[in-house]
Amino acid sequence: MVATLAAIFGLTTLVFSAVLLWVGYFDLITVGVLVVIINIAQWLLSPYLVGWIYKVKEMSPTENPKVHQMVSDLSKKSGISTPKLTLSQIPLPNAFAYGSPLTGSRVAVTQGLLTKLDDGEVEAVIGHELGHLKHRDVQVMIVVSFLPALFYYIGYSLMLSGVFGGGEKKNSGGNNALIGIAFIAFSWVLTLFTLYLSRLREYYADRHSALIVENGAEKLSTGLVTIVEESKRTNKPDKDQKKSNSSFKALFISDPGRANVDSAELHANSAANKQDLLRETLAKQPTPVHKFAEVFSTHPNIIKRLRALQELSQNPLTY
Repeated sequence: MVATLAAIFGLTTLVFSAVLLWVGYFDLITVGVLVVIINIAQWLLSPYLVGWIYKVKEMSPTENPKVHQMVSDLSKKSGISTPKLTLSQIPLPNAFAYGSPLTGSRVAVTQGLLTKLDDGEVEAVIGHELGHLKHRDVQVMIVVSFLPALFYYIGYSLMLSGVFGGGEKKNSGGNNALIGIAFIAFSWVLTLFTLYLSRLREYYADRHSALIVENGAEKLSTGLVTIVEESKRTNKPDKDQKKSNSSFKALFISDPGRANVDSAELHANSAANKQDLLRETLAKQPTPVHKFAEVFSTHPNIIKRLRALQELSQNPLTY
């Protein structure tokens, strides 16, 4: 994960600085200051946006003492401060970790998660989210996810300036348009690095849950199966809600937008319950189409992810 992160920031800094200095739009100091300000602002304010999109409210200890105790106990095992527990009032079964210096660290569970999963599965999901907090994935992904968008909009602006303006240099309009196209293409490459980093952090968070929760790998496996199946049944929101569910999908333990695809990979006619479904899924192989689709996903292929958890179940981790 560190190597991927270094590649993302290294490529970003190199291309961003070199091209903008060559074009002459900004000097290096100005560009650096703008990037830092925008990233810090996004990091500080994003928890408020997340809270608004997903209808999050703080959960009082008296509201669900069992879940509060899970968060407290697992935080101690994780070696981190206990985050605030919040409830997202959406029917999709899911969970996510988020926060900033203004709000502190938070773990949100959805109403659907508490309704559809058993206590052991909820505990394993919370362990996964605490893994994100321990690894500082929240801060890393918020910053990194901004970079492809930054390059895209700069490229788009350069293309417009190339089409509708010329600049001081001769032929600068055509040059700017070409550079703009290059920027947009580079934003796509950077997006692939960002998605790969997102998938890696999911594996690490799964591993953390297996480490701190008793029989955590097995509980998280059946929990993921339940989340995928229930998300398929309930993921029929209106257009605005569907857009909201996609806004910060990298935060979720499972991407609700892929529920139909993941469910199709899990589906087995002979499975009587989720344990049978899990066993039959582990016997499958991801198809080339599924492997290719994973490249463009924030979350790992469900079969590969369940197999990784199965390996952890057979070879338990210890501190």
